[in-house]
Amino acid sequence: MKLGLRTTTLMSISALALMTLANPRPSFATDDPAKPAAKPAAAKPAVATAAASTVPAASSATSAAMTPEEENNTIYALGLMLARNLQTLDLTPAEVKRVVEGINDGTSGKATAIKIEDYAPKVKALGMARQEKRAVAEKAKGASFLAAEAAKPGVVKSESGMLYTETLAGTGASPAATDKVKVHYRGTTIDGKEFDSSIARGTPAEFPLNGVIKCWTEGVQKMKVGGKARLVCPAELAYGDRAQPNIPAGSTLIFDVELLDIVK
Repeated sequence: MKLGLRTTTLMSISALALMTLANPRPSFATDDPAKPAAKPAAAKPAVATAAASTVPAASSATSAAMTPEEENNTIYALGLMLARNLQTLDLTPAEVKRVVEGINDGTSGKATAIKIEDYAPKVKALGMARQEKRAVAEKAKGASFLAAEAAKPGVVKSESGMLYTETLAGTGASPAATDKVKVHYRGTTIDGKEFDSSIARGTPAEFPLNGVIKCWTEGVQKMKVGGKARLVCPAELAYGDRAQPNIPAGSTLIFDVELLDIVK
């Protein structure tokens, strides 16, 4: 069934989805307002930070140049973007169907099943409740994983709870927390799902070491230029109970890091 989305509706939905995708930063960037945000070069989407005003609007010339197939695939991409923004809710198939019903009713102009004014304030409450429930489950999984990992040869557990494993010794200097570093990295959940990778993009990331999650600030200082390490980050040293796109609330995260340089 084809949805009859109005142009203004498409623009507003696009802005919501592209807030996550158009101006990304690496997954290890902190959301702590007391710390400066990392500024990577051409990173793939990880955390929604951009304001709607920064979303580039497609020109009429660009739209006119689309073939019917390109336009159809672009509409499909819009759905994928919205799905990414809904991931933190852990929706069941029945709930996804209900979301689609809301989109159909809201764009058709017919009478809706409920008044949006009555339920819009409840959306945030639902999101927080779902996130808290998921965080409890993820932390339990993370605790078991951390215990098993800490027992492996070569793994060093710090006082903070971070697990550090040197996979290749470096020969250069070690950075201080105030240094800017250049790295290649790959991030995964404990289930092995990759959520971010500068290696896949082919472009190293550069950022101030005190502008990232605590696990990175601590772990990369232990490295030497030219070296590689595996950082296993408990939730409290990563994003805690805050869900991120492709990263559930309460997640223990794994990063394979190569320290390429200390940028002067």
